[in-house]
Amino acid sequence: MKLNNALRLIAGIMIITSVLLQSFHDPRWIWFTVFIALNLMQSAFTCWCPMITLLRKLGVKE
Repeated sequence: MKLNNALRLIAGIMIITSVLLQSFHDPRWIWFTVFIALNLMQSAFTCWCPMITLLRKLGVKE
């Protein structure tokens, strides 16, 4: 799997997980979704994403 596809997959899984946790566990899990959104927005402006750094260290190819 390529790097950008892996990043999108992980972001999607994290958002779905946080929405499910918010719906079935505790409404405060919405803050996890907000954190993901803010991280995606900052990476658009800075061109740096912590998850991409981690994926590169794990050996995911571009």
